[in-house]
Amino acid sequence: MGGMTLFPTQPNIPSPTTAARPVTVPAPGVSAPLGADDAKRARILADAIRARFAQTLVGQDNLRESLIVTLVAGGHILIESVPGLAKTTAAQTLATCVSGSFKRVQCTPDLMPSDLVGTQVFDFASQKFTTQIGPIHANFVLLDEINRSNAKTQSAMLEAMAEGATTIGGQRIALPKPFMVIATENPIEEEGTFNLPEAQMDRFMMKAVMTYPSPDEEARMLAMLTRRGSDMIGPDTITGERISVSDVDFLRKAARRVHVSDAIMRYAVDITATSRGAGSRPIKGLSSLVRLGASPRATIALTRIGQAKALLSGRDYVVPEDLKAFAHEVLRHRIMLTFEALADGVVSDQIVDKIVETVPVP
Repeated sequence: MGGMTLFPTQPNIPSPTTAARPVTVPAPGVSAPLGADDAKRARILADAIRARFAQTLVGQDNLRESLIVTLVAGGHILIESVPGLAKTTAAQTLATCVSGSFKRVQCTPDLMPSDLVGTQVFDFASQKFTTQIGPIHANFVLLDEINRSNAKTQSAMLEAMAEGATTIGGQRIALPKPFMVIATENPIEEEGTFNLPEAQMDRFMMKAVMTYPSPDEEARMLAMLTRRGSDMIGPDTITGERISVSDVDFLRKAARRVHVSDAIMRYAVDITATSRGAGSRPIKGLSSLVRLGASPRATIALTRIGQAKALLSGRDYVVPEDLKAFAHEVLRHRIMLTFEALADGVVSDQIVDKIVETVPVP
């Protein structure tokens, strides 16, 4: 009897969609096609950012592009490398490119969530609690050596990155916009580090891995330092145009208006599905190497990064190469390897290579 009452509602299912149609009408207006003027302005802004990077970084073009694309896509980035490869310099350069606020937090095992988020302080004069906001309330936050902070602090970071807000004494405080976390970690030190949990890793749109510079690049770096006279970069050492917070907002909105065809969407889905052992051309023997594939968040990240890459290339549509260009950065930290694969020295980049090679390009 109870089951029968469900059936009469079945024929009415199309009606909510027809009723909802007028609501979806404004959507094309929101994502109106990108005009030539907007695409040109985006190129000019991107070139202004690159010009500032040229004053602080030698080589590391991949890292520079990863940082700029993540900024435009509206995500967070994790940078991994051994010490001394200019991770912090790169993060500071991006932050000083934009006239927004920048805070740096050096993570340590005894760093508490209140040190990051803020706390309530009792004011004896007014006999009331006042809220003191922490360093995470900035447009750009550099979390140096993020894997040195304990699990409790990492969960506070996760809330800030996921919600775009923090909670202090039960009060929810929104983070400024744009908000971008640039985190760094050293892969070599095990003592005194806490591995980032999978949920935290998944919040990073990209994971960039830096390599040693070539002897030629290192010589150019020394030449730049001797010319500059200072080894440290400060706001006064970088000259040239800075872009405003509203420019970043424009870039982010413009990137969302870049056209993504159905074929490109299917391609993004196919790439992530293949990492889970499915997809249009499943890879044989993948289950013995991969314990956990990429989540749907990876599909979203791939598409958003593709849109940002297309915009920065001066196009108003995404091509497969836009997705391929950053497939490693988007997937490498989202693919969990089996113990057997780790014992055999397999790295996730090799799996991504195989996926990109296998998945048919539209």
